[in-house]
Amino acid sequence: MDNNQLPPGIIVVAGATGALGRRIVHHLRLRGAEVRALVRAGAANDALADLGKSGARIVPVDYADRNGLTEACRGATCVVSALSGLRDTIVEIQSRLLEAAVGGGVARFIPSDFCIDFTKLPAGSNRNLDLRREFADRLDAARIGATSILNGMFADLLTGQAPVVLFGPHRVLYWGRPDVPMDFTTMEDTAAFTAAAALDPSTPRWLRIAGEAADVHGLVRAAEDATGTNFRPLRAGSLKAFGRMIRITRVLFPKKKEVFPPWQGMQYLHNMFTGKPKLFPLDNARYPELTWTPLREVLQQRAKH
Repeated sequence: MDNNQLPPGIIVVAGATGALGRRIVHHLRLRGAEVRALVRAGAANDALADLGKSGARIVPVDYADRNGLTEACRGATCVVSALSGLRDTIVEIQSRLLEAAVGGGVARFIPSDFCIDFTKLPAGSNRNLDLRREFADRLDAARIGATSILNGMFADLLTGQAPVVLFGPHRVLYWGRPDVPMDFTTMEDTAAFTAAAALDPSTPRWLRIAGEAADVHGLVRAAEDATGTNFRPLRAGSLKAFGRMIRITRVLFPKKKEVFPPWQGMQYLHNMFTGKPKLFPLDNARYPELTWTPLREVLQQRAKH
């Protein structure tokens, strides 16, 4: 599918000042789309400056103002949500955005999913993904075309918020089995694919992408290729033991108002190491002009810092 043959439309991007939102705006502008970047009052000046330089139209919004939000969406062909937060954002504010999109006559809505396949996971196994499941039910009931983009884990997090690749001791940390395949996609590649999908009127309900799929042994090879040094797998314990650790951490450090407390990242890794949320089939080839960043390259950049 050559998306460049389609006339660029007006795309609304909510959460445009965030790390993913800014990238989505950038790639939409590269494709010639007119972008309305929704920003809340008090957004950082540097983020607004970056959006302004991209050529996006900055639209200040109050998500409690339903009429104003509807007008901000009116005339757009697609609303893309890159909002981040807990229930008040992912469920409640996104629901207001959804209502505004429907009220403004928008044809399509891309929610802020961008994760592993939560439809394959049991309820209660991941707080943040449960919120996405709850919003998905509302989205499916709305009179609007919907497309969720699932990308596995952001590969950018492998040495940070999800410290699996440990450069110091040259180990790849895991629980359970080392041969469970998992999906990793950079934030940049996810944004580029999302921009293409936002301008594509024929997208299905679900799109699944993976910059690279790898098990623990694949992560070891990627780390070795990136650094030129030997890495080894390091088994921290069984998935059952990992589950107990998560429950204890959640009791000792609840941090219920944080979007990504330590136990939330642990839940995400536990989900991945079960193999249940593996993405299939992949839609990487849907937009053949896109290229995918290998894990080796991601880790090479991280090793320099």
